[in-house]
Amino acid sequence: MHLQRVQVPDFRVLKDVDITFEKDFNPRVFPLGSQNGGGKSTLLQLIFVLLHCSTNPRRLPALNNLLSSFMLQAGEDKKELAVIDIWDENKTIQLDFFVVSERHLKEFNKNLDVNLDDKFESLTKRIQQQQSITEGESQEAYFFANFLIDEIIKSLSLMGDTILITCYVDIDEMNFPRLLTLLCNIKNLGGYKPHEFLNCLSNKIFLAAPSTQVFLFLDEESINSLFKSNSVYQSNLKKINSILPSLFTYDFLATELLINFFKSIRDKDFKEAIKTGEYGDNYKKSLQNLNLIMNNKQVNLSEDFSSITFKIIGLDNSINLYPQDLSHGELKRLSIYVWLKYKNIEDSIVLMDEVDLALHPDWQYKITTDLVEWSPSNQYILATHSYEVCEALTPSHVKILKPKLTERRTK
Repeated sequence: MHLQRVQVPDFRVLKDVDITFEKDFNPRVFPLGSQNGGGKSTLLQLIFVLLHCSTNPRRLPALNNLLSSFMLQAGEDKKELAVIDIWDENKTIQLDFFVVSERHLKEFNKNLDVNLDDKFESLTKRIQQQQSITEGESQEAYFFANFLIDEIIKSLSLMGDTILITCYVDIDEMNFPRLLTLLCNIKNLGGYKPHEFLNCLSNKIFLAAPSTQVFLFLDEESINSLFKSNSVYQSNLKKINSILPSLFTYDFLATELLINFFKSIRDKDFKEAIKTGEYGDNYKKSLQNLNLIMNNKQVNLSEDFSSITFKIIGLDNSINLYPQDLSHGELKRLSIYVWLKYKNIEDSIVLMDEVDLALHPDWQYKITTDLVEWSPSNQYILATHSYEVCEALTPSHVKILKPKLTERRTK
């Protein structure tokens, strides 16, 4: 899979975005630059949530949270959210995500055998009744999106190549709730079925970012808690992380992930022993690769697979390194490598935010070749402020979100 083009007319800070990621470029690594507040993180999160959450009911809360700020203006019945072109190695498939009002949605119903009028009327009354109690608090209004999703998606899940993704509630200018619906029109599917393609695509999109990032797919209360207590934000991020398996936060060392990685390659060697009578060498090769990433340090796993230790190669094996003996940059590179290998991320679209943080300029320059070496079949889109990351590739690889990056000044 390859993200070929993304267009976002108007979403939060993103205005008239139209970026092409050329499918024939080699390597398929694209730095994405802008000034602070230019919308890099917003763009990556929008792409990730739309492609990862659209066909999985458990992930709809993340999608609805993201949409909470995407409203129709007075008199609008339809509004474009994003157009995403995906190259599937044979053809370009276009995904057009747009939001419509209840009135516009009913136009689709004319071609169906079901009648949604009664359901809309009943659900609208429920919202109105709740509205009179809550006096327009959007938190309560969102509760009724559950009813809308349950009732409507069953009847309106497939309309040719246009599929219903989710329903959510907007509070209009008069402080009155109204139903909005996110639809996706898919063009040039070929032999795919719409849900089949989106399900496949959802397993081929990944997002890596620091946990200190403001994630727009968290609920409003969690985001606002950043100005009160980070513990609430981190706790809720961990919860939503459990329903978004393709999200990875690479702060410090992902110890649990590393232990699970060791267990998986141990099991792989054991399966080879059962099949051939001889243990494989996957564990040995993986240790060698990890040690190369850590330069002169060696990674070791405890015999009970409960913890890991680090030692300096060539010194007394009884001397363990402590966490403070390892740099943030070393642990970050190690975590990214293990994440790619443990999740078996191949032939995928990998979105990475602030990948250069904590890396020495030499490692920032090298991270593009590292990623290609670690998992060469992926496409990587790297939101970055690093000139070193950008200079490691051709100028055509580098994509800019306006306002444009200022040039480096020399004295």
